[in-house]
Amino acid sequence: MRNRNRAPKNSVTQEKDSSSSSYYEGERLARLLKSIHKEIESTKTLEGSSLPEKFWFKQQFAIGVNEVTRVLERMSPVSESGSSLQRSHAINNHKVPSVHLQAILIASDCNPKWLTRHLPSLASSRKVPLIFVKDKRGGSLRLGELVKLKTAIAIGVKARGNAINEIVGILCGNETNLDTDCQN
Repeated sequence: MRNRNRAPKNSVTQEKDSSSSSYYEGERLARLLKSIHKEIESTKTLEGSSLPEKFWFKQQFAIGVNEVTRVLERMSPVSESGSSLQRSHAINNHKVPSVHLQAILIASDCNPKWLTRHLPSLASSRKVPLIFVKDKRGGSLRLGELVKLKTAIAIGVKARGNAINEIVGILCGNETNLDTDCQN
């Protein structure tokens, strides 16, 4: 019996961008994840925080599609001229602290695809670069390893001014010698 909620396979569209440079796979992906993991470990030791590891990761990253979406929606949109449009974030007469994302890592093996379909347009309106992770073993498994979870479909790197932000800034910046690009 055919599932009525499922669309035919030929009508499913792929969300791949024409510039495959924003997709990290193979050796390029291994270098990316290794460098980020190295910076995570060095930042943890430098900060010497007494926080449990789970809370420390929550301070550094927005983990999961819901949290990444929430942080992106709280960021003010950037207009075409490059200036941010200010809007009030008052909840119960309290200002919501503004947390900005420096970059978003998205697993390209997400199923169903509609879970992450809104992130590219939301990120582009906030001028946050996207890095798509594609791996034979599963991009969500590789992203989960970064934050000590089984899987993670999306991880947003919060702008905190530490070594993690420096390596992500180099990867998404205008450095051409690293053979890496990010999609804006």
